[in-house]
Amino acid sequence: MARGQHSVAFKAAKAEYNGIAMKIGVLALQGDFAEHVAVLERLGADAREVRLPGQLDGLDGLIIPGGESTTIARLLERWELLEPIRGRARDGMAVWGTCAGAILLAERANDLDREGLRLMDITVERNAFGRQVDSFEVDLDVPALGPTPFHAVFIRAPRITYLGPKAEALASLADGTVGAARQGRLLATAFHPELTNDARFHEYFLAVASGARAPAGTEALSTNPS
Repeated sequence: MARGQHSVAFKAAKAEYNGIAMKIGVLALQGDFAEHVAVLERLGADAREVRLPGQLDGLDGLIIPGGESTTIARLLERWELLEPIRGRARDGMAVWGTCAGAILLAERANDLDREGLRLMDITVERNAFGRQVDSFEVDLDVPALGPTPFHAVFIRAPRITYLGPKAEALASLADGTVGAARQGRLLATAFHPELTNDARFHEYFLAVASGARAPAGTEALSTNPS
């Protein structure tokens, strides 16, 4: 599949693969993890809160929610979750970071006082749009989700300033600023899809994660960029 030409087959995807409910973890150390859990449960996924390394076992995907990136980074270190998450991601588990989660997913993040997960070849600038009062909402064109714009909520949002050769933009603001990006089974959004009634980004992530259940050498859906 050509770069940027994601399949929209995810629209028909269910939150299960081969009749088994997909297991999606939500990192529940700090931030708005409960909102992600609610969306996943509404879609029929087996949503699980993750606070300890052992709770990563058997997951098809993991969501790192918005919150305070420095606090979450400290807690990842304290609860010894950094290497287990990295290992599971290397083994094919899908990972999606929203807002603060995108910062932690990035290989390079300015002004983060300790190491994040550094899984995705992107550079992220923290609090790039200003303070809480500078938060905003905007409709974004996201071709991977279909023709209807996605209403994005940016709250003290980061800015994705660089995409490595393996990453690609899924959505951009009018000035060209990247708001969402993808690298294989890694997904980063600078905004908060869980704070809207539109579940298409969560459906998209389920489609990405379903590849983890495909037999070796195959893909459940045509969702990997090349």
